[in-house]
Amino acid sequence: LLMTSTAILIPARYGSTRLPGKPLIPLDNIPMIRRVYERCRKTGLDTYVLTDDMRIFNLFGASNCWIEEVDYANGTERCAGAVKHDFFSQYNQFINVQGDMPDVTAEVINKCHTLLNYYNVSTVYATMPKEMQDDPNTVKCVHASEHALWFGRGITGYGSWHLGVYGYRRSALEMYPTLPVPEEERIEQLEQLRWLKNSWQIGINPVYYNGIEINSPEDVEAWHSKYSQ
Repeated sequence: LLMTSTAILIPARYGSTRLPGKPLIPLDNIPMIRRVYERCRKTGLDTYVLTDDMRIFNLFGASNCWIEEVDYANGTERCAGAVKHDFFSQYNQFINVQGDMPDVTAEVINKCHTLLNYYNVSTVYATMPKEMQDDPNTVKCVHASEHALWFGRGITGYGSWHLGVYGYRRSALEMYPTLPVPEEERIEQLEQLRWLKNSWQIGINPVYYNGIEINSPEDVEAWHSKYSQ
């Protein structure tokens, strides 16, 4: 029986277009990327931050952070770039947790992890509140049982809430940068569409989630008002 070893990777690019310096934004005085990292550590899996910026690297140091001053198109490409290096050679599965999910839970990550027993690529979804279905910042997904069919921001009035957590077997992740980039990925700015448009199956599981994803200054305010006692 082949032993599988899994690591969590948290891509953390400093220069977000909508929210510059986003990973270092303080949430209740703790940098957001530190909150995400600590949440991920609760799974018991080895966890690493992948960044392009020394300010983020200095929060974690060389044993828990990988720095490459490369401008990747998206987080999956940053993960694929990192795992080519010997630093990650002991792992054959990876979970990509987006760095703007300070409320991510071990259950969300573990559900994604379990699906890698059956699929090369996996992700998760939650029930989407009605007001979020009409919001172009939120990512919706359509699925049939545990197969993801489509993802989009522009879908309105239906769809489940897609959460930014992905699982990959190593072979799939290494192949990702070689796949043709579809027009839909560019329009929607959704990296996972590359898998679907190149005929890969994505396994998808439901999870409970009522956290806040940080995409804008308004989200930062919403997070503080939700959690301030």
